[in-house]
Amino acid sequence: MGNGLSEQTPILSGISPFQALHIVILGLDCAGKTTVLYRLQFNEFVNTVPTKGFNTEKIKVPLGNSKSVTIHFWDVGGQEKLRPLWKSYTRCTDGIVFVVDSVDAERMEEAKTELYKITKISENQGVPVLIVANKQDLRNSLSLSEIEKLLALNELSSSTPWHLQPTCAIIGDGLREGIEKLHEMIIKRRKMLRQQKKKR
Repeated sequence: MGNGLSEQTPILSGISPFQALHIVILGLDCAGKTTVLYRLQFNEFVNTVPTKGFNTEKIKVPLGNSKSVTIHFWDVGGQEKLRPLWKSYTRCTDGIVFVVDSVDAERMEEAKTELYKITKISENQGVPVLIVANKQDLRNSLSLSEIEKLLALNELSSSTPWHLQPTCAIIGDGLREGIEKLHEMIIKRRKMLRQQKKKR
């Protein structure tokens, strides 16, 4: 899905063409975070190993209408011992991509706990969250409504905009649409913050 990297010049309202967005990719180990990162970068499947620290890539992502945006992605390991470090990577982030394994129903409660922890940090209040329901191509994957219920997404803080996107990171289905939605939420938040500053 999508055509990977694009050489087109970013022409986006609200974002300087020289300023890359800062987006952090989080989620439990084995959810597919690194697969998401490298599918976005190379537009092909890259065999990955568990991330012991973090991976970072600056990627020009096409957004449709001949527009693209440069995004600096930080893919942070999801092992339990690394999760306390997540808050260091979300400081001053423009958006959060939270990847869940749609097949792993047993760990949805654990994923929910980590999602709530990271969105409740004061610096992350209002930061848009894209929840990537990965592995939707597998027969025993949970439906979006089941994932939404298990993660209690409607109970997230009203100040946290979120979008749940079905994907298959291996072939790229749904990733571009999800990033476009996250970008829209980021632009909307920036406009709102600018208006609030003007009122002061």
